[in-house]
Amino acid sequence: MTDVQAVVRPAANTTPTGWGVLAVVCGALFLEGIDIAMLNVAVPAIAADIGLATSDAHWVISAYVLAYGGFMIFGGRTADLLGRRRTFLVALAVFVAFSGLGGIADDAWVLVVARFVTGATAGFMTPAGFSLLTTSFPEGPLRDRALAIYGAIGAGGFTLGVVAGGFLTDAGWRWVFFAPVIVGAALWIAGRAVIRPDAAPELPRRGFDLGGAITLTSAMVALIYGVVALGEGHDVVTGIAAFVAAAVLLGAFVAIERRVRDPLLRLSVLREGLLLRSSAAGLLFIGAFFAFQFLITLYLQEFRGWSPVATGLAFAVMGLDMILAPLVTHRLVKRFGNAPVMVAGLLAGAVAFALALRIDGSWGYLDLLPSLLLIGVMFALVYGPLAAAATAGLDESEHGVAGGIVYTAFQFGAALGVSVATIALVNGHAADAGWTDYRRALLVPAIAAALALAMGISTWVRGRQAAVVPR
Repeated sequence: MTDVQAVVRPAANTTPTGWGVLAVVCGALFLEGIDIAMLNVAVPAIAADIGLATSDAHWVISAYVLAYGGFMIFGGRTADLLGRRRTFLVALAVFVAFSGLGGIADDAWVLVVARFVTGATAGFMTPAGFSLLTTSFPEGPLRDRALAIYGAIGAGGFTLGVVAGGFLTDAGWRWVFFAPVIVGAALWIAGRAVIRPDAAPELPRRGFDLGGAITLTSAMVALIYGVVALGEGHDVVTGIAAFVAAAVLLGAFVAIERRVRDPLLRLSVLREGLLLRSSAAGLLFIGAFFAFQFLITLYLQEFRGWSPVATGLAFAVMGLDMILAPLVTHRLVKRFGNAPVMVAGLLAGAVAFALALRIDGSWGYLDLLPSLLLIGVMFALVYGPLAAAATAGLDESEHGVAGGIVYTAFQFGAALGVSVATIALVNGHAADAGWTDYRRALLVPAIAAALALAMGISTWVRGRQAAVVPR
């Protein structure tokens, strides 16, 4: 073990303080989930009020997603090296400050910059919080239970944020920014009280891998930007150029990581345990969900004429996972293991999205209800076990960067799912789409969910093979 690993590894903690850490990091993940979900509902009102052109309104969302996904691995490694508590609390403080700036913004460029910085700080906060959780509980039933709760709260942020966004937008869109300020400030105070102080930070002997950080972060931003640009359908050349830039930057990153003594990302970690397979399953699973939520939101509001509040309330039933996960998931994991439970959840998701392919022009809440309930089951059984499987067998000194990889996959999956769904839905012209167009576009989440299920089964098989290999 290196000197750095010895410094950053905390002792496993199963005292009430550990559950306090869980409460704080769950609150932060929920905050990030509702933040992006509320903005999805509020964007039209924001654009109309501050004079943001319809063609550019998506940047209120896209700026956040670009930075969130781009800085995630960098943020995870920073937490591993400089201290998880330190990284988490600093990032949360900046998140709160720039959320407030977004709430008082009167110019579009100020709002977009505020969203980019907020996304970047979330990219530090999420992997730092994830590694705080995994290093506060020893590997086994306690960690599995904590991760099940963590996953349920995170997924609940996505679903309940839509409901909150509808009500807050009715009260005034600026509350969509001010509400996270209030919640985030309370979490920061609680975090300072319950999270143990970090050991003194100690950078690698040859310094921080700045070249790796710059090339990887730039590559991730370029890659997600390319997906967003192609999803718009009218910026194909820019999207292709972004993909080319991302490929060049990733090549430079790999070259740098092979030469430096203390890399930002130890490339061999991708071959260890189930990290790569779990992340791929997570990319497809989140991509399927965001594509489905995007399409059904448009179907209900643009095609069926529902209000934002009514649409949000329809999705609220997916919050079932916040009840199921803490009560059931950890018990299933204890009996069957993380990978089988994850596969069961991915199967529930595949069935949910397949059922939605029956959609026609008269569908209402009761027609959608079976799919919405199954999605709640999917999140309850997938989110926590997937995260646990991803870190299985990895040293705790790399849990931050492992969390960064998993949540980068989630963000890329979200951007990819929405972009492909947009292309499938009459190239994004939702106002002109008929129910047959929605049925065709819903093939996107159905196919993604089927691929996620296949990848989940592969993860399960790989885990069983590794378990019987003599060490």
